[in-house]
Amino acid sequence: MNRRITIALMLFCTFGLFAAGVAEQTSPVYPQKPITMIVPYGAGGTTDISGRQLAIQLEKHLGKSITVINQGGASGSIGARTVLDAKSDGYTVLFTAESLGTQRVMGLSEMSYDDFTPIMVAVNDPKVIVVHKDSPYQTLQDLVNDIKSRPGKVKMSYTGPGGSGHVQALIYNKMGLNMALTAYPGGADCIVAVLGRQVEFTNSNYSTVTGYLESGDLKLLGISALQRLEAHPEVPTLDEILPGSQKYLGNPFTPLSLLVKADVPASVVQILREAASKAVQEQAWKDFIAKNSLDKLYEKYPDEASMRSFFTEWESLVSWLLYDNGAAKISPEKFGIKKLHY
Repeated sequence: MNRRITIALMLFCTFGLFAAGVAEQTSPVYPQKPITMIVPYGAGGTTDISGRQLAIQLEKHLGKSITVINQGGASGSIGARTVLDAKSDGYTVLFTAESLGTQRVMGLSEMSYDDFTPIMVAVNDPKVIVVHKDSPYQTLQDLVNDIKSRPGKVKMSYTGPGGSGHVQALIYNKMGLNMALTAYPGGADCIVAVLGRQVEFTNSNYSTVTGYLESGDLKLLGISALQRLEAHPEVPTLDEILPGSQKYLGNPFTPLSLLVKADVPASVVQILREAASKAVQEQAWKDFIAKNSLDKLYEKYPDEASMRSFFTEWESLVSWLLYDNGAAKISPEKFGIKKLHY
């Protein structure tokens, strides 16, 4: 009797293992359905423009359509939360800008880069200073002189607390420039504010303003970086006008990244990373990069270790800059963010 039970148990276990193996071999290969890409900012801004272009190239290598949804608000925290609340199956991805690294110290949310797995640190979109075509400012020096002569009066539009425009404004403050800041939902809205003469200038991303520069609706006064743009070699950088800003301007202040929830299966993450690596080799993507003078961060941070190291350093620099200038509500120390810079 005992022998019959033993044999029955052995057959049952063998069949169970066989069935599990078959199930694993025949489980659907990702992706089996369309993917949703959440852009946590308004339409028309740099994150939206780059995210949509990357989605087009990803579709070629994933074999499924990608629907881009703009879900702006609260400096990107609303859209990021949507991704965290979705299933951990890789069918909802996040293409976001830098604000994910500042939301905790700004008191906007408890989220950070640690809640996500990086697929790719994609690009950095250079920050540029633009004004209305009929603005009295003819040069960057004109704008700087007016800000110094009327502290707190010259209006600048930006995309909200903790974003790249806010961080740039703090750098300006350190250089003795005090502007009146007005927040808008996205980069495109900031430009509309300049076009409508609601503000004097904005510190925008280059890809967001290229069309307006070509049409002549905006004037380009300066580059918030260490090097002039190849497309506009005649336009000076901010550090040429404001000595001492060099130590800040060498950092990518608008790093755009493709992320998924931290607990998405490793197999799905690998498929997405391979597709992203192939996507940036497409000629259409290369043309997009060249036209918009984007920095190819994916070449500098090609693997997970380097991507996470970049997030750690970037979060440290910007979080402490925000906190030390009284812009952040909460000390970075509360979240274990070490002071690695300046």
